[in-house]
Amino acid sequence: MPRRTYRLLIDCPDRPGIIAATTGFVRDHAGNILEADQHSDPNVGRFAMRLEIDPEGFELDESSFAGAWRAIADEYDMTWALRSGEAPRRVAIFVGPETHCVSDLLWRVRTGELDADVAMVVSNHDGARASAEPLGFPFVHAPVTPETKGDQEQQVLELLDGAGVELVVLARYMQILSPAFVAHYPSRIINIHHSFLPAFAGARPYHQAFERGVKLIGATSHYVSAELDDGPIIAQDTAAVTHRDRIEDLVRKGRDLERTVLARAVRLHVEDRIIVRGRRTVVFE
Repeated sequence: MPRRTYRLLIDCPDRPGIIAATTGFVRDHAGNILEADQHSDPNVGRFAMRLEIDPEGFELDESSFAGAWRAIADEYDMTWALRSGEAPRRVAIFVGPETHCVSDLLWRVRTGELDADVAMVVSNHDGARASAEPLGFPFVHAPVTPETKGDQEQQVLELLDGAGVELVVLARYMQILSPAFVAHYPSRIINIHHSFLPAFAGARPYHQAFERGVKLIGATSHYVSAELDDGPIIAQDTAAVTHRDRIEDLVRKGRDLERTVLARAVRLHVEDRIIVRGRRTVVFE
């Protein structure tokens, strides 16, 4: 089981004294820092920091922290967030006809490798039910057509809100979410796709790559934004291919990458290891 800690994320203009002020604040409230990581970016003059604080003996909690912290946050013009790891994130996984990613995520949750509470698996294909229900995860069949898309999204949003969902994961959902849906979960929808975009956009990307004789294939996981496949990138990976590989080999290697890259991105999010800055991310691995 993961450690249950307070996780403090800080993003602010870079200047002297930030680390001393932050760690001194934790000390002054009887806190013990279990993990600390920081990054100064001279290109944009920004400072980012992530702390994990032991809740045992710490004098503050989520409700009292803001008032005590405000003076430091204001002094350094901080954007910040504190989250308790006491309960795992409530997650909804959306999936289409290809179930390799959702099956991998659910296995990781069941074995405790991924600290998430899957509220439901949502799919416009009833065949995906077999990936969720045998493992004990609720399944929602939400068929959609161009004519019913607005009503379907509204019904699904009501289900997500009712279940307290904090994060939506698109595990090869293969549907474009509306701007209204995306705005409902800012920086809280994670997608996975092959890294051929935009060079091999559209249908049959692995066939296109095979025809071009590529030597690398890849996968990218990112936050969903209003612009298609243009959100801040969280994780990426590649695999080598050769002239000996068939199209089936490219598809197999690509699916392996999609599974691992998506799982890595979800883990980083639920462990509060990501700061979003516009189109970029700071990721504390």
